[in-house]
Amino acid sequence: MKSNLIKSQNQRVERISTSTLVIGIDIAKEKHAAQAINFLGIVLTKRPILFSNDLAGFEHLEQSIRKLQKIHGMNDVVVGMESTGHYWFNIANWLVGQGIDVALVNPMTTKRNKENRDNSPSKSDPKDALVVADAVSRGFSRPLLQRMKHSAVYGLWLQTESTGLLNLDVLKTESTAGSISVFPNTDKHLMTFFSDRSLATLRRFPAPSDILQLTSEQMVQIWSEYMTRPGGERGKNKALELQSLARHSVGDTSALEEDKWELRHLIEEYERIRRIIDEADQMIEKALPEIPCSNLIRSVGASVPATAAILAFGGDLRKLSHGKQLLRKAGLNLAERSSGKYKGQIKLTKRGNSLLRKHLYFTVFHLLSFNGAFQAMHVHNTEVKRMTKMQSMMKLIGKLARILVAMAREGQAFSPDKAQPPLAA
Repeated sequence: MKSNLIKSQNQRVERISTSTLVIGIDIAKEKHAAQAINFLGIVLTKRPILFSNDLAGFEHLEQSIRKLQKIHGMNDVVVGMESTGHYWFNIANWLVGQGIDVALVNPMTTKRNKENRDNSPSKSDPKDALVVADAVSRGFSRPLLQRMKHSAVYGLWLQTESTGLLNLDVLKTESTAGSISVFPNTDKHLMTFFSDRSLATLRRFPAPSDILQLTSEQMVQIWSEYMTRPGGERGKNKALELQSLARHSVGDTSALEEDKWELRHLIEEYERIRRIIDEADQMIEKALPEIPCSNLIRSVGASVPATAAILAFGGDLRKLSHGKQLLRKAGLNLAERSSGKYKGQIKLTKRGNSLLRKHLYFTVFHLLSFNGAFQAMHVHNTEVKRMTKMQSMMKLIGKLARILVAMAREGQAFSPDKAQPPLAA
């Protein structure tokens, strides 16, 4: 593990030669700042290169880079920037289009190395640009491995998940609370609260008084407008059950019309967000075949969102030398604080992308329900090695990461025989 990491960092350091111009950019909303250094860390710019976040600014940066290359006789250039926010997308994409290599620096790296040059906690855009350039020259960066288009495709789904799904949780809570205050116990008798039958009921007859005005046949007929299978005799029995509850309801009727109005709009908002998420998933599923290794990841049994997350935040898996590099990107690598006689507790660093971490976990959780190889390994871990279920899950996440990287490097689909090693007692 450590040798692989050292080898990868050595390769990034060796990438910077005597003929390489290293540019560090401090990203901002409207105006970026850039500084240039050589492989020794000597600053080559008399003053910072300030350029606007538009085409004219980008062209000014390229002209400045070419001028510095000519002055100092350098035929190679690497541009580094922090991978934070979204303002770096345009400049990184444009530089790649001009044939210039782009390296991304973890914001935590720049934060921890900010005082190296002047032993001062001061902060300025030119200073931050130098810190970024230093990090690139010492190998504390990662290359921009795949086209921006792929990250942008996943970004649509990411935006939907980070806002839409949170709204769904809120909407579910508010809608459930609103429904229960008007008509208690419906959540128990309608099974899944946000099923098609439940949504149809909440839309058309959310209050007990609405139900008592209908016959069971009329209720089933209304359900059929929203459901392909409203359920013949079963649907009629469900309607009779709800009517029985309505006759003895103790729901709040002090502001019934207002409650029904609020509930109706909450349901409409829920359905709107649900449509957005479905559309985003369809767009990602359509774009995935264009991305290298996507079919290999899907062969394991990963879902469309999980595959998109692995590709967007794990980068080009073919460039990784070990699965633990993928774990580090997800913050699933272990960290220990020890000094002298003190030995601290080993914990996950969580210094990585939380969405990648989440989808690796849920992919293993999903695989344990149908993948024979992972099921066998999980049973071996829990029953033979006496691990807890969570310990086994974390071990299998590491196994999945190694499998994914090996599949990408070899260009082979998932094979249960290769995935499951001989399990010794």
